[in-house]
Amino acid sequence: MRPGGNPWLLTCGRPVRDPYVTLICFPWAGGSPDVFRPWAGGLADGIELLAVRLPGRGPRIRERHYEDWELLLKDVSSALAPHLERPHALYGHSFGGRLAYELARFAATAHPGRTRRLFVSACRSPDMPQRRPLLHTLPDHQLREALHRLGGMPPELVGDDRLMRLMLPTIRSEIRLAEMWGSRDGDGVEAPITAMFGRRDAVDGRADMARWRSFGRRGCELVDMPGGHFFPLTHRPHLLDVLNSRLGAAGGQDQLW
Repeated sequence: MRPGGNPWLLTCGRPVRDPYVTLICFPWAGGSPDVFRPWAGGLADGIELLAVRLPGRGPRIRERHYEDWELLLKDVSSALAPHLERPHALYGHSFGGRLAYELARFAATAHPGRTRRLFVSACRSPDMPQRRPLLHTLPDHQLREALHRLGGMPPELVGDDRLMRLMLPTIRSEIRLAEMWGSRDGDGVEAPITAMFGRRDAVDGRADMARWRSFGRRGCELVDMPGGHFFPLTHRPHLLDVLNSRLGAAGGQDQLW
């Protein structure tokens, strides 16, 4: 992000002149937008890559986290409005998948026809109840242990007491939003959906994601990926292949599947 720019957004890679689509990415609970930086080199020419930086990360680490979906969506949609007016696709992982879906619903009304595709990964469908014991209610030390086991944060970060004191309130709040999230609109979204799950994901696997097909009014595909819950970190080339093929790497035309 350039000084004086939008604090909500990180431009990954070199700015793309006249992109045919902007891919807007949302990380998991407590995740940094920097995880998307390496994607820029693997995406097709003509795809602009932006990552959303929520409060509690990097230069925003001391900003207050969100406690409810309505205010979060209001602020995110306002911050992203100039980009939602142009052709775009949304990608979100786990908590970020829920946020991407909610934003796609908003964009369908405020910016109709501009969302080319919704990508959700490791994210249960809106009508699937939370099956696991709730992580957000765990004491701090147990929550840190759970984060370490899941593998979404570097071990050295989870083990840093000072940083974790700053970050845990945000992580806990976003996990709570993810765990308590449910569908408030059974009509789904206009954009086609690509729903990806890790073959060894014990959090949100195939059974938890299968019903995404009920929420894509222009179709939905279910794609299995190698790896566990954090396959975007462990199997990035597979994920980029899916993104490129669905966004129309050859010529900029969106491919249905």
